Amino acid sequence: MRNEQFKARRDMIRAAARDNRGFTLLEIMVVVIIIGTIAGLVGVKVLDRLEEAKMRTTCIQISTLRDALDLFKLDNGFYPTTEQGLEALVAPPEVGRNVTSFKPGGYLRDDMVPADPWGTPYYYMSDDGYFYQIGSVGPDGKIGTADDLSAEICAGAR
Repeated sequence: MRNEQFKARRDMIRAAARDNRGFTLLEIMVVVIIIGTIAGLVGVKVLDRLEEAKMRTTCIQISTLRDALDLFKLDNGFYPTTEQGLEALVAPPEVGRNVTSFKPGGYLRDDMVPADPWGTPYYYMSDDGYFYQIGSVGPDGKIGTADDLSAEICAGAR
């Protein structure tokens, strides 16, 4: 009798195990395809937002550099020349025109000129010290291409 009860329980357990084998390959593939599609759609949106954030960050940094350049000019009567570059905002320049009144600690935080969000230095040009151009070469790292960001482009984007 006990043997029969044991066999009956064993058969019930085996039947339950047969009924709960898990997912089929087709079911798993459908789920993976759905997840992949959703990830693809969301990923594209996230990457677009990332590029937009880098563009905005660049414009904010250019604005900050312009403010620092204006302070430099207020103190010294001219903007740094191309030769002196943006480094003149961090330490008194040793080349070009003499700096008469350099703010202790410089004109930028952290005693360094930031790079753009793509890791490239900002370009700065001023032949005479009275007018200048400043900008970023953008994601491609090449000056004169459509993705460049200048002070004028950033001012128009506001």
